[in-house]
Amino acid sequence: MSELNIAVLGAGIVGLTTAFELKTKFRNANINVISDKFNEDTTSYVAAGLFRPGSSFSGPTEELTRKWIKDSYNYWDDLRNTSEGNKAGVTQISGYIFSSQYPNIVRNNYLEKLVPLYRKVTEEELTLCPGEWKYGCFFTTLLTQSTEYLPWITLKLQTAGVNFFTSTIDSFTDINKKYDVIVNCTGLGAKFLCNDNKLVPMRGQVLKVDAPWIKTFFYGDYDTYIIPGFNCVTLGGCRQYDSYDLRINKYDGLSIKERCESLVPSLKGAKLISEKVGLRPHRDPVRVEKDIKTINDRKIKIVHNYGHGGYGVTTAPGTSLYAVDLVTEILSGGSKL
Repeated sequence: MSELNIAVLGAGIVGLTTAFELKTKFRNANINVISDKFNEDTTSYVAAGLFRPGSSFSGPTEELTRKWIKDSYNYWDDLRNTSEGNKAGVTQISGYIFSSQYPNIVRNNYLEKLVPLYRKVTEEELTLCPGEWKYGCFFTTLLTQSTEYLPWITLKLQTAGVNFFTSTIDSFTDINKKYDVIVNCTGLGAKFLCNDNKLVPMRGQVLKVDAPWIKTFFYGDYDTYIIPGFNCVTLGGCRQYDSYDLRINKYDGLSIKERCESLVPSLKGAKLISEKVGLRPHRDPVRVEKDIKTINDRKIKIVHNYGHGGYGVTTAPGTSLYAVDLVTEILSGGSKL
């Protein structure tokens, strides 16, 4: 059998995790990662990385959605428990979610039976943060910080012989090398690459501050969150549907600062490190499926893995493992392209 050639498009957390699992499955394959953005230029790099899938994350079925989430949690937890866990940026963390209006907001039916602890807060805990909090939960989950994970897994891939190429792919015809299969992890780029109108940018902006005294995360109403990481605390946020604006918006920044400082007043003494903007690739459902396109009289086998919205860091492993299964299926079904 001739050498297997696989291209992975995209180098965010979904693309690199998929490439890693492909190399694990197909050890002798020639795998190339092709992207126009790496590390700090990716949307993944902006994310706080708390494992908390929301209701807007959806696969094609409830069963598959839950499988992706469970597989992802186990993947991150297994990595956390290795000697490499800290280098990879994976840790365990606990915290609170409060709401003054909606009891359903503080519940998460994806997490309640998955994480080691998920409980209602006590009446006393409702007074931990200023505000008229009526509902709340405390839970323990995981955090994967992409600023640590992306360089770590990139080195793993390079050591394993995976090649990296910087290139902008506007069309599958731009890929001039013959591959047995192409795995499309281009995130928001898939909107144009695949003419996918279901894929919508969800703009987010965050502040990164120096507040080492913050050890637990806090969520409040109106997409307000405070998430401590390895070397900074992320303050958020916003979800602006169908916005392509990558500029820092000072009014969004002021709103985030005011909301987070109201929730945890000690943040008023925190030094601002940076402000970041990212466009989350939101799609309902997330697209992880096989595809065959005929381009220039040549059949191209493709497996798509994109559209994770604000939950790419959370669910990358589950969809990546599923995508590798689909690669195995599509490769067994025909000859080389």
